[in-house]
Amino acid sequence: MRGLMIAGTASDAGKSVVTAGVCRFLVRRGVRVAPFKGQNMSLNSYVTREGAEIGRAQAMQAQAARVEPSALMNPVLLKPGSDRSSQVVLLGRPVGEMSARGYHGGRQGELLDVVADCLAELGRSYDAVICEGAGSPAEINLRRTDIVNMGLARRAGIPALVVGDIDRGGVFASFFGTTALLAPEDQALVAGYVVNKFRGDVSLLEPGLAMLLKLTGRPTLGVLPYARGLGIDEEDGLRVRESRAGEPYGQETLRVAVVALPLMSNFTDLDALAAEPGVSVRFTDRAEDVADADLVVLPGTRGTVKALEWMRAQGLAAAVERRAAQGRPVLGICGGFQILAERIEDDVESRAGTVPGLGLLPARIRFAAAKTLARPAGREYGEHVEGYEIHHGVAELLGGEEDFLDGSRVGAVWGTHWHGSLESDGFRRAFLRRVAAAAGRRFVPAPDTDFGALREAQLDRLGDLVEEHMDTAALLRLIEDGAPAGLPFVPPGAP
Repeated sequence: MRGLMIAGTASDAGKSVVTAGVCRFLVRRGVRVAPFKGQNMSLNSYVTREGAEIGRAQAMQAQAARVEPSALMNPVLLKPGSDRSSQVVLLGRPVGEMSARGYHGGRQGELLDVVADCLAELGRSYDAVICEGAGSPAEINLRRTDIVNMGLARRAGIPALVVGDIDRGGVFASFFGTTALLAPEDQALVAGYVVNKFRGDVSLLEPGLAMLLKLTGRPTLGVLPYARGLGIDEEDGLRVRESRAGEPYGQETLRVAVVALPLMSNFTDLDALAAEPGVSVRFTDRAEDVADADLVVLPGTRGTVKALEWMRAQGLAAAVERRAAQGRPVLGICGGFQILAERIEDDVESRAGTVPGLGLLPARIRFAAAKTLARPAGREYGEHVEGYEIHHGVAELLGGEEDFLDGSRVGAVWGTHWHGSLESDGFRRAFLRRVAAAAGRRFVPAPDTDFGALREAQLDRLGDLVEEHMDTAALLRLIEDGAPAGLPFVPPGAP
């Protein structure tokens, strides 16, 4: 099989964006390429056309490769529900909750055959498969049951590049240490390094790259510059972005406050709002920001009841209730919609039983054991709109002033289970016009913002970064021929 593993020195080193960039570079060269991540831990997920749930990052990488996302591209998805347990999604379907100890203690090893089979099937269907690793391949406590880093690379016989984030510092130590901690059989597949997020004069870095080559026998195949404003889908909500936070506020600006709920999921729903000229999007946990904004969004969450309890403790629930009483706009998406309901019956996610919601929308939520995974489409405010659904909560609608994307609206409070609806340009503009009117703003949406085109331009930028700043000839040789023979073993403490 022709392929490549993009590993990293740590989480958030840049594996996802480098994988997407390599996919876009290859497809522009006429290579039929697919992305792959054997195991992903993320609350940011997506529903494929066949109704399978996968990591949102893999859906983005599939778009970079100009192919339809598939469950094969992310066979194992872990969705954390606490610090100690996660829902396990296998081949796009949830199969139960599992503790970290239980997963790493046995189940993960059993899944290697499933993951390897999916990778092999992609290998038969495409010219090349670009695999993203997870965390670091040098997590020596987890190596025995590894199905996503060097365990998979060794099983498939594909070479690996290690990405390091120089903006964090310590990148040379991270490259060397990562390599030195690997077993000789794993080291034999590590073919080189990629420096990510470099600022400044590359010539100043070259002596260090030469020393790294001497110490490890492995070249650095690229130094990618720090690139602002890429705006691509991230895997989790730990580093949510503030968009246009420095713009002066005026009547023509629409201020959006997104409540940063615990276990926040699918926060990329707000990317399309942030792409609109004149819209300022902030993630916040402060009641003052909720009171001040023109639109407040309660996003998705993996823990609806826990998030509701947190909102009450932080004074955020009261702030949202005051907004609704004043006729000021609030939007709830998925878990956020559930929080706005009259009551929540949850014997599945939190097992809290029946708890009162904020009571701002006439709906009752009952959590079902089966998860709803769907790709709905329809018309709203005279515009075509598409979305996707990922939820255990089933809404019983009890009225309201109007239906809204299979949810409800009362006054200036909207609620829906549809993720991704704001990416539909016409609908987004129509919704924002209503928000601006309710907020008393003179904001008028730009008539020509094309979110899909902006996303394509961002993916092309990633492809450009790879083409301009990586040794693409060496990259193509690795994908075609595998790791070079005779790569030296680097023992710990070698320097």
